Amino acid sequence: MPRLALIRHGHTEWNRAGRIQGRSDIPLDDAARKELSEFALPAPWDSADLWASPLHRARETAEIIAGRAPKTAPELTEMNWGDWEGLRGVDLVEQPDSGFRHIEDWGWDYRPLNGESPAEVWYRIEPWVKGITTDTIAVCHIGIMRMILAKAYGWDFSGPAPFRIKRNRLFVVDLPDMRPWPDPVRLIKRASLA
Repeated sequence: MPRLALIRHGHTEWNRAGRIQGRSDIPLDDAARKELSEFALPAPWDSADLWASPLHRARETAEIIAGRAPKTAPELTEMNWGDWEGLRGVDLVEQPDSGFRHIEDWGWDYRPLNGESPAEVWYRIEPWVKGITTDTIAVCHIGIMRMILAKAYGWDFSGPAPFRIKRNRLFVVDLPDMRPWPDPVRLIKRASLA
């Protein structure tokens, strides 16, 4: 049975500023590159198929932690946040007429202005996920991870998420039945490889 391991890209300047990136192609910052260079994929994930979003921050994260270039899939591109890309969620939530909501209040049909709903993102990702036939790592974005994990956990974007996405961890889902592993797998420190 194939497994899909999801990992979030490293930090960017926009992440640190709390800005919504979406499809904006923001690169990793220097601190992220340094931090990521200290980590590697644990066995057996170091020999799994390696995929990434075509956005630079995901591709570069994959190259750093795996030591090889990933294949890219447009399906793994982050959720389109439309008019809100580049803005800060904390500012939008303070504007009653912005339409911005916290994730616990989304539902599958919530759509940022001129953006993409979770249902539309899942529609885009699902064929790629169903096409996986061997153990696969996808270096992608928090939005993509949320959609896949929401399906795996049966979460409908209502109330608190049953998972918490952290960096430098693999969130594994058994396929084809979409069964999530209860705990993420940590990347290993390169010093421990010596």
